Amino acid sequence: MSIKVAIYFPFALLMCWPGPGRAQTVYTLQRALQTARSDNPVLKREQFNVGISQADITTAQLRPNPILNNQSLQLVQPSRFPDNSSWYNGANRQIWWQVTKPFQLPVQRENKINFAEQNVKLTQKQYAETERQLFQVVAQKWLDVWTAHKQLDLLGTAKSNIDSLATINRLRLKNQVITTTDLARTELLANQYAIQLKSAAQVYRNEIANLKFLMGTKDSVRIDTTDQFRFEFPAEMEALIQQAFQNRTDIQAIKSTMDVADANIRLQKSSALPTPELGLIYNPQNKAHYMGIYGTIEIPLFSRNQGEIRKSTIMKQQAEQALNATELQAQTEIQTAYRTFQLQKQNVQNFNQLLTQSQIILNSVKYSYLRGGTTIVDFLEAQRSWLDTQQQYYDLLQQYRQSYIDLLYTSGLITQLAQ
Repeated sequence: MSIKVAIYFPFALLMCWPGPGRAQTVYTLQRALQTARSDNPVLKREQFNVGISQADITTAQLRPNPILNNQSLQLVQPSRFPDNSSWYNGANRQIWWQVTKPFQLPVQRENKINFAEQNVKLTQKQYAETERQLFQVVAQKWLDVWTAHKQLDLLGTAKSNIDSLATINRLRLKNQVITTTDLARTELLANQYAIQLKSAAQVYRNEIANLKFLMGTKDSVRIDTTDQFRFEFPAEMEALIQQAFQNRTDIQAIKSTMDVADANIRLQKSSALPTPELGLIYNPQNKAHYMGIYGTIEIPLFSRNQGEIRKSTIMKQQAEQALNATELQAQTEIQTAYRTFQLQKQNVQNFNQLLTQSQIILNSVKYSYLRGGTTIVDFLEAQRSWLDTQQQYYDLLQQYRQSYIDLLYTSGLITQLAQ
């Protein structure tokens, strides 16, 4: 036992050492999601979309500016009129000053503001859906790190066991208890494990780097491999589906799209109403001063915004169809994820007995081999069988945790886990 600890501990210490001057934080799945929500660089970029859409409310609240118009006419040949021979003589000039103001109808302004406000809500829902998509990626990468870490631990344990046996066999060969073939086979397996261990260590480092990027942190990180993935799901699948219809951000975004479509229909109908323009005129003509009023209004004989009204109606129909399709898709995804989750959970529970059996067999064969009761071939076969069983267990555990993440994602509850 002392040899096993002496060999494996330096390697484990090397893998977990955070380096000089750096703090190492242990991340559960929930903490990784929370960190990504606040620090992910892509998510920070998407946050600006909300501010951009809010600026549209300010634009919608603005009223039309007054319009200043000037027209000046100068007599080109004043010499034809001897009494007004001077170029600068007011009798040779006509000037038109006009100040008007388009008067936006109250219903038009109200619909513009409402349309902008509904777009802000839609942008917020779309941002929430972007968060949900990101949380799935982060959770998947967290699981990849967990898998790489478990594989690294498993290979480290296997190599430590075989290294301790190789050390014992060298002593046994010196005492002529075994042949050189037994030692060669033991060392061959130890070398194979060493190569696999180096590859697994690199995979682990790569996955950690990817997780750090998704979380938006530069500090050294380490995941909590003891995280039990315990989240309370509704006991009945139908309750989970109904809850998903309320919580899933893609469904909420489509409902928001429908609200935007309704607001756009009202806006386009009000845009068909003519906008009057009223103002004052001051018109000095040949030293005679005139004043008057100005008014204009469009006569809606041909164009009444029919195209935009029709398009807004079709867009609402499209949003309604998208909602129906998304709810059906969500129901199918949840049913599949829920059944898979229950199956994988049962598989993990049933596999625990096999783990115990494989460990007992390995200990028994090793004990028998060290006392000359069996051959090196039997021991190596038991060792490989033990490793295969361990790997199968962690594969099942990974599939169980994957189904757990899928169920969180499809039900929309992953956003609650990140709060």
